[in-house]
Amino acid sequence: MTDLVTGPDGLPRCAWGASTPDYAAYHDEEWGRPLRGDDALYERLTLEAFQSGLSWLTILRKRPAFRLAFDGFRIESVAGYDEAETARLMADAGIVRNRAKIEAAIANARAALELPEGLSTLLWSFAPPPRPARPASNASVPALTPESTAMAKALKKRGFRFVGPTTAYALMQATGMVDDHLAGCHAGGDRAGA
Repeated sequence: MTDLVTGPDGLPRCAWGASTPDYAAYHDEEWGRPLRGDDALYERLTLEAFQSGLSWLTILRKRPAFRLAFDGFRIESVAGYDEAETARLMADAGIVRNRAKIEAAIANARAALELPEGLSTLLWSFAPPPRPARPASNASVPALTPESTAMAKALKKRGFRFVGPTTAYALMQATGMVDDHLAGCHAGGDRAGA
């Protein structure tokens, strides 16, 4: 498989984005597009943490169940979860039932409430300047960057969990803080309007 493929619709896209219909929709409509808002970014941060060690496709397909289980990822709601809510989540077969990740999601909501500037402002403060050109191949897409390392460090300092530099970079890619759609791909975000 090459790094860029032309789909049945005639559009060139990153090869991973053409591998399944779920990925195609996510690639074309969401991944790499600028996303702002505390709850929206909390959702993405939480899902990236749940993805650790798993396929993103697993998380993507479970996202509706995650949204239902976590009250639409409303930070204020999740921050109030107690042991009974943790037990409810551990019993929910629709999500990934990993106690450490569930507890991290709750702790991260509480930490997000403590941010004077808000989660969105904090996360976007680590976005690097746009590149002059998109990556030419998957080989030129990093797994982490100085910015994602700094983001992870800042989040951990503020009490966030499951936020290493690789998870932080995946978040940056998914939310348009960086545009890692390959050169020639029809999709992608325009940070100029973000």
